[in-house]
Amino acid sequence: MKTKLIFCLLISIFLLPENLLAQKLPSGNPKDFKVKTCLHSVSYMGIWREQPQLTVDQFLLKAKELGYQGVMIAAKRPHLSPHDYDKAARIKLKAKIDSLGLTLVGLAGYTDFTAGIDKPGIPNAEIQAAWVGELAELASDLGTKVVRVFTGYERPGVPYDKQYAEVVSGLKMAGKLAAKFGVTLVVQNHHDIALHHDAMYWMLKEINMPNVLAGWDAWSPALEGLSSEEMRQSILKMKPFLVQTIAADYVRHPRFSYVNELTNYSAQQPVMRATQMGKGIIDYKTWFNTLKEIGYQGWVIYEMCEVLEGGGSMENMDLTAKAFLDYMKQF
Repeated sequence: MKTKLIFCLLISIFLLPENLLAQKLPSGNPKDFKVKTCLHSVSYMGIWREQPQLTVDQFLLKAKELGYQGVMIAAKRPHLSPHDYDKAARIKLKAKIDSLGLTLVGLAGYTDFTAGIDKPGIPNAEIQAAWVGELAELASDLGTKVVRVFTGYERPGVPYDKQYAEVVSGLKMAGKLAAKFGVTLVVQNHHDIALHHDAMYWMLKEINMPNVLAGWDAWSPALEGLSSEEMRQSILKMKPFLVQTIAADYVRHPRFSYVNELTNYSAQQPVMRATQMGKGIIDYKTWFNTLKEIGYQGWVIYEMCEVLEGGGSMENMDLTAKAFLDYMKQF
């Protein structure tokens, strides 16, 4: 009986999708935590004011020059869209990444499974899932088994649970399509639906698919107003699903509106601006020490994704990207 049980376990492991073997969940052993640095191409996509826009090839050279081990590439124009990369272009890009000695950690997919939910008749979640399937094929062709995805923004005038259910349905469809290519979908805590760790944990349990896991970031809980201890608890909660984290640090600029008849000011939501790692409001020491505590085995991905302190010059962008590498040496 014991021999039969061992045989069955070995067979089950052999039959696991390739993505499960590639994406290592936290081990529980702090000794398994190793800092593996990755640069997100969104940092050099020219999205934010005055910041430079590099091509994919230029970005790869930049990441190598700066000293990063891996890259994540935004899976949309002007970077890596399936519309622009046929099979030949994919082979060429993979060869370029390999020649530079970089690891393609994953593709950053941009999804919103509640888009159009207020307009009945259009199968928007199905459309989003089909797009994720395209990204999964692209990822597989390029030699990575990860596509980062989002949940959905909450739309006014539509019952919350209808929107939540649409996200669950969409992610299940997307996960099934991604599994055909051995790809894991990493759900980032970015959009409104299931933003909090309790909600995200519940959602991933409800989806219950081995290739739909979590990318858990510190900046989102911090902007939600969670304390350092609450952020630590969010990691402990998400441990069964946690395979990726994206780091960015911010400073808060308070905003006010003048109320003329009161000769006074009314407080508004503050605006966040990007700054170098360790110089902002997010307690990354607690964050990374907790990741070490649970034996996190994924990559640490850095992004510059806002107007940046010091300006948008290439010199300042590079300086900030290098500062991240220096900051991570303490862990």
